[in-house]
Amino acid sequence: MGYLSLSYLSRLCGDALMVSRRSFLGHGCSLGVAATTLTSSMATLGFARQAAAQQSFSDYKALVCVCLNGGNDSYNMLVPVDSDQHTEYESIRTDLALEQSTLLTLPGTSTDGRSFGLHPNMSETFDLYGDSDIAFIANVGTLIDYVDAAAVEAGARVPLGIGSHNDQIAQWQTARPDKRVPEGWGGRLADLMQGVNADNGISMNISLGGTNAFQTGKRTVEYAINRDGDGARRIWGYEGEWKKTIIDRLFEAEHDHPFRREYKRRLVGAIDTGERFVEAIRNGTPFDTTFSEGDFSAGLRQIARVIAAREQFETSRQTFFINVWGWDHHDEVLDNHVKMLPEISLGLAEFKSALMELGVFDQVSTFTISDFGRTLTTNGKGSDHGWGGHQMVMGGAVRGGQIYGDYPTLSASSPLDVGRGVYIPTTAVDQYFAELALWFGVSQSDLPLVLPNVRRFYSASDTSPPLGFLA
Repeated sequence: MGYLSLSYLSRLCGDALMVSRRSFLGHGCSLGVAATTLTSSMATLGFARQAAAQQSFSDYKALVCVCLNGGNDSYNMLVPVDSDQHTEYESIRTDLALEQSTLLTLPGTSTDGRSFGLHPNMSETFDLYGDSDIAFIANVGTLIDYVDAAAVEAGARVPLGIGSHNDQIAQWQTARPDKRVPEGWGGRLADLMQGVNADNGISMNISLGGTNAFQTGKRTVEYAINRDGDGARRIWGYEGEWKKTIIDRLFEAEHDHPFRREYKRRLVGAIDTGERFVEAIRNGTPFDTTFSEGDFSAGLRQIARVIAAREQFETSRQTFFINVWGWDHHDEVLDNHVKMLPEISLGLAEFKSALMELGVFDQVSTFTISDFGRTLTTNGKGSDHGWGGHQMVMGGAVRGGQIYGDYPTLSASSPLDVGRGVYIPTTAVDQYFAELALWFGVSQSDLPLVLPNVRRFYSASDTSPPLGFLA
């Protein structure tokens, strides 16, 4: 929303306050509203809560979605180190290949006996893996059905817009590879659980990435916060005693026009919600963990502060969303990874430390998503848009120290290769997300309400978990 002029406020409030336009503008008192805060207020205050959800929870759990926006080249994050496969990796990747001797070899092996290593600048993640606090999901991506390269060539159904940033990041967040929809699976999850948290104007879904598809439901939107300060989005112009006094006086007026009444109600609601949020954050349980500089660590620190205030918010379930931009490395992928992967690795370790202090590490599952993997072959500078890739999940409930799914056998003639080392996923996002949703408290029978395509990959009658990475 843009700025509100005095002329509009005067029409809104009639004769409640007589201030000249020149005086108003001279003091720089233009009023605006942070759009994401207002949107959240519209959803939480403008829609009546329905009857309590079918289930209630006596414990606390949170999902933290880390979006590596742009398409992380995860084949240089998790790399085969056994001699045969590393040789094949070097042959396919050529100038993008990491030297075998530099990789951090992970303890243990995958189910087929192969060995893997991490990017050399992810030492914290290496330690988390060794402590069984983090796991990898190999070659996961958007799928309508299981296919191989021959089936794709023959015309099998594949997700819309393979290789398109907009389509693929939307599908990771909505879990709808077959159609474009506005609702995400985190939003559907919150819709399903309406009523499990206190009705205090704060959404179950908290975003440090503004408006996003993942947290948008039919009746739920995110409550967007900032990484700095106490988190609540600033209402532009509503600061300083002089400005607040004027605006509060304007709010005192009664209005006949329904639009003016509704606008005032929503704006006042946004201000009140922000104040309640700040008060709760300031009264949350303190922790001593020091977070490093940088947007990612700052965001995780703010999420930890919100979790520390869970009793003040009277919440038993929360989701969080944080965007980390800049992973579309068509060039300089090696140099960019040297700078960016350590920030992710260190931030996750710091976040674990804070959650351990708060006694909730077992109750928070942090997972990554990304648009897609990237081509194994080089474009001469970097890598291009791919399909399947590797993701991470961290938490005290995670059966860590393992790689789940099937890490493809790298080969120039792989049956999964649809060209240039674009590998078809062997694990569907539905399986990945179903494991998280079940842990969060969704019943098997309700899974299709959250993940509409999940029955293609996981049945309500299954007695084993989708992938098994959560206890």
